[in-house]
Amino acid sequence: MKISTLSRACAVLSAGLFLAACSSSHEGKSSQVAPGTASLPVLTADEAANFTAKKYLAFGGPSLQVQQQSWFPKLVSTDGVKTDFVVGPQLGTDGAAYSSVQLAVNAALAVRNHGERIFIKILPGTYTGAVYIPAGSPPVTLFGAGNSSADVTLSQGLEAASTPATYRSTVSPNGQFLPGDRANYMFRNCATQTTETIGTGCSATVWSQSNGLQLQNLTIGNALLDTVDAGDHSAVALRTDGDNVVIDNVRLIGRQNTFMVNTANIHNETDNKRYSRAYVHNSLIVGDVDYVFGRAVAVFDHVEFHTVSSRGVKEASIFAPNTPANAPYGFLVTDSNLTGDRGFEQAAKAKMGRAWDEGVAQGGYVPGTTPNSQLVIRDSNFDNSYDQMNPWGAAAFSGRPFAGNVPKDEKQQRDLNDPNFNRLWQYNNVLTQPAK
Repeated sequence: MKISTLSRACAVLSAGLFLAACSSSHEGKSSQVAPGTASLPVLTADEAANFTAKKYLAFGGPSLQVQQQSWFPKLVSTDGVKTDFVVGPQLGTDGAAYSSVQLAVNAALAVRNHGERIFIKILPGTYTGAVYIPAGSPPVTLFGAGNSSADVTLSQGLEAASTPATYRSTVSPNGQFLPGDRANYMFRNCATQTTETIGTGCSATVWSQSNGLQLQNLTIGNALLDTVDAGDHSAVALRTDGDNVVIDNVRLIGRQNTFMVNTANIHNETDNKRYSRAYVHNSLIVGDVDYVFGRAVAVFDHVEFHTVSSRGVKEASIFAPNTPANAPYGFLVTDSNLTGDRGFEQAAKAKMGRAWDEGVAQGGYVPGTTPNSQLVIRDSNFDNSYDQMNPWGAAAFSGRPFAGNVPKDEKQQRDLNDPNFNRLWQYNNVLTQPAK
C-alpha cells in the first residue's frame, strides 16, 4: 500500500500560517476486518470495489446521476506558461502587473469572458484579502511561482459570526469589488444580508463558483486561527461550488470548517439540480472541527489531514459531508495520512468525522429525506490521535447518534445506502502508532 509522500505535520503552526513538516512514509498491514462493529463499520473487499476514484468522479456534474462520460482529472501543468496576469508584492518586478489576486482576476475576466483557460501567476509573498471567482467564468488556474506551496499565501480573517458591516470593511475596504466586476454579485450576496451575521459560506478567503478551477503550489488560510476561544467559530479558508475542481500541492490552513467543498447557485443557495466534483491531490489540510465539509463529491488522493488541539475544542473532527440522501457518493479518502498534534497523545482523542445534517432540528432526522453523509476512508494511515473504537461522532444539527450498518449474520447482504444507518465507512487502513 502506497502512502502519501507528503510529510506528516510535525512543527509549529502560527498565526502567520507557517507549517513545517517532516517527511514520512509507511507501509503496513491493516487490522481492520469486515464487517466491523456498529461503531466502526468496515467494508469487505467486494464492497470496497464500489468505492474508487473513478466511480466517485463519474457521478455528478449537471445532475444527480452517473454520467456517460467519466471525469478524469488532469493535474495542473504550469511549466513554461506565459500569462499577462502576474501578481506580485512589487509592481513591475518579475512581470508583476497586479498587487492583489482579486485585481488580477477582475482584469482577466474583463478581457476574457469565455473560452480557453486563464492562468494567473502569483509570485512569492503573502497576500491579504478575499479572492472570488464567479460562476460562468472561463476555467481559471491560480498557481504559486515559489519553490514550495509555503512560498505563496492567500489569507484573510473572517468568521461566520461576523456582521455584514464587518464583512464589507474586511473584504472590500478599497473597492476590490465594484459594480461591473464579474464577481461583484458574490460580494453583494454576503454584503447586503439583513441577518445579524454573514454565515459560514461568506467567511471564505478564496471562493469559486466557477467550473474548472485549478489551484496549485500555494497556501490558502483563514487567519482567524487561535485568536478565538474553543467555541463555535466557523472560518473557511477555501470554498468551491463549481464542478471539475482540481487542487494539487496546496495547503489549506484553518481551524473550524477549513475547506467547504460544496454545490450552490449564484444566489448562494443550495443547488439540488447538479452535483459538483473536486479532486484534491498531494495536499495538506489543517483544522480542528468539521474542517472538510460540504455536499459535493470529493476525492482526496495522497492528502494529509492534520488535526490540531491548540484551541482546546471539546470534540475535534475532520470530516462533515452533507451528501444528499439520493446520492451514492460523497467523500473518498485514499492513500492518505490522518495525523494529529501532541495534544491528542493522552486521553482526549479526535473523531474522524460525523454526519452534517444541515438545517435539521434536534432529533429531526428523516430517513431517505434528510441528507445522509457518505464517506469512505480506505488504504490510508492514521496515528493514535483518533478514537479507534468510536471514530465517528453524533451528527451535527440533528444530534442523531452514529449507527453503523453491520449485518446480523454472515449470510445477510447489507445495503450500503440504507438511510436508517450512517454511511461512514473504513477499509484497509493502518494504525501507524499503537495506542498508548
